[in-house]
Amino acid sequence: MQNFAPRHFAIVPAAGTGTRMGASKPKQYLPLLGRPLIHHALSVLCAAPTIDKVFVVLSIGDAEWRSYDWSTLGPKLVPLYCGGPTRADSVLAGLRAIADQAIQSDWVLVHDAARPCLAPWHIDKLVRELAGDEVGGLLAVPVADTLKRADSHRHVLATVPRESLWQAQTPQMFRYVMLRRALESAHNVTDEASAIEAAGLRPRLIEGDATNLKVTFPLDLHLAEWILNNREGLNR
Repeated sequence: MQNFAPRHFAIVPAAGTGTRMGASKPKQYLPLLGRPLIHHALSVLCAAPTIDKVFVVLSIGDAEWRSYDWSTLGPKLVPLYCGGPTRADSVLAGLRAIADQAIQSDWVLVHDAARPCLAPWHIDKLVRELAGDEVGGLLAVPVADTLKRADSHRHVLATVPRESLWQAQTPQMFRYVMLRRALESAHNVTDEASAIEAAGLRPRLIEGDATNLKVTFPLDLHLAEWILNNREGLNR
């Protein structure tokens, strides 16, 4: 009897421009330790034994990608020139593009192009803890800081209780068919878990750590560099 164990595909939406960085190029291509920022996460995904293929969803007119040598990352890496104006559009376009390669029960891990400090243990923990889950889930960290709700003038309106609040990270991992159906129906969602929630399902939170930061502002590049230089065991 054949074993039809589900495969694991990674999708990295990288069609954005990263306007908040104020840089001359999309932030996924900004230099970080001598490599494009996106290279660091891609190298970890491509090296992960549980990941079968890594699809990078680029904008249709992306000319920057071809100016770098990605061959060291091996045959798992596949660029897809079908990105859209939003993250959800790009992920959905990627899911449609791999429809002939994925089956309904395969897992899809979506990871931010701007999270260069992904580590092997993040992937291992996510895959291991969600293996038997019916819905899937995402890496996240409990909110530690006191939260304030502000008005339009940045005056405090209220202190928000932080109990049971988590900060979403990536990868976010769901079945191919479930994620595609959710994104086909969802509108104005900022991550895949939100689309799954809109479909009436409850993604599971898998505790990650603060080193898996998202580069949004210029200072974040320095923080990412420090993490990559000082964290043992990172495969990059």
